[in-house]
Amino acid sequence: MDILKYLGLPPDYQPNPESDPILFLSHNIRIIPKHFSQKFAQSTTPKQRTVIPAIRNRRTKFTQSNPTELSFESAKNTWPLLWAGDPSEGGPRRGGAEGLEEKNWADREFLGGAKQHIGKLGNLLGGYEEERTAEKFRMERRRREVEEPFVPEEDTSDEDLAPAPLEESPEEARLAFERLVRERFIYGLLDSDLYATVDWDDMWDEETSRDDEDRWFEDEDES
Repeated sequence: MDILKYLGLPPDYQPNPESDPILFLSHNIRIIPKHFSQKFAQSTTPKQRTVIPAIRNRRTKFTQSNPTELSFESAKNTWPLLWAGDPSEGGPRRGGAEGLEEKNWADREFLGGAKQHIGKLGNLLGGYEEERTAEKFRMERRRREVEEPFVPEEDTSDEDLAPAPLEESPEEARLAFERLVRERFIYGLLDSDLYATVDWDDMWDEETSRDDEDRWFEDEDES
């Protein structure tokens, strides 16, 4: 195999990179060159690679760098179903493209574009489509919350069972959302192209220890 030959490993080396890529990565991730990463990215998933401490630490270091992709404004538009806020109050504009398409149709096509006959029809159609799409997003989000709840891997205590506050401030909602996105990124649960670069970039190994991930969560709890 090319990777074994490149690393100077015997052909019968175990774990085998073809049949057991995760274990192979666990042993050799720090010496695998980037031009071999695509092969392993295709044979493994971000969630599967989470068990590899080096990759988890790289993701953790990446989140600590405050990347634009995981910032509140960017993340709530990239993963709108994770954002629990009201779309009309700080949430992403859902249905914007569809609404604009209907407005343009009314302005340019309906009745030959004669605005004296249209009035505010374009704006109304655009608004209706945005509201329909926003409602679809809300329904889909509620469905996913029921069918696919995100449950951190930790023991349940009496404190965990205590009722959560009925309301939270916009700042608390923003911070909770950012934390959720970063946690899901570290655990390989986001639909994101970021894994294709972060997981294989050894620049995030600098000054990295296996305790960095736990320390990050402890710092978040204290803040």
